[in-house]
Amino acid sequence: MQKANDHVRYLETQLLSDNWYTLKKYTFELRRQDGTWQQQSREAYDRGHGATILLYNRDKKTVVLTRQFRLPVYLHDQNGYLIEAAAGLLDNASPEQRIIAEAQEETGFQIAEPEKIFEAFMSPGSVTEKLYFFIAEYREQDRSGQGGGIEAEGEDIEVLEWSLEKALAAVRSGEIQDGKTIMLLQYLALNVLN
Repeated sequence: MQKANDHVRYLETQLLSDNWYTLKKYTFELRRQDGTWQQQSREAYDRGHGATILLYNRDKKTVVLTRQFRLPVYLHDQNGYLIEAAAGLLDNASPEQRIIAEAQEETGFQIAEPEKIFEAFMSPGSVTEKLYFFIAEYREQDRSGQGGGIEAEGEDIEVLEWSLEKALAAVRSGEIQDGKTIMLLQYLALNVLN
């Protein structure tokens, strides 16, 4: 087995964009399995790491989701609205601190102890972001606001409370197409509300 850094030699890094986040082009050599070195060039988009959470109610067997406009989805299907679990970038906070704030901002529910279930790279071919996945149980008395996001950040989020059964059916029908949300719903169905 190769040591951590004996399989990549950096040759050049070029900044392509530093507008919203950073996009860089990397030229490097990668040691192949047969021991030879091969020069490659890739672009990587660095937007920081993020966290996502699925709120659920055990007694009602419901989940809290959001619906919001996403430009890349719009460019693909000319609709642009995506149903997803609450999420956000860490912005120099711990994953736990950030996801508590995101849940409040996006859904209006105040949670105290999110349960971290795993971490995953969502698009490792081109994006450096690692996503931290959480779940948390909610009760109606945990609602402390309307949610909807932060208007100054361009957020206009619709809060949805659906049965887990309806959410899983929406995955099957294609109404829910967000990867992180599908992973969280399946985890919940297999491990918590089964």
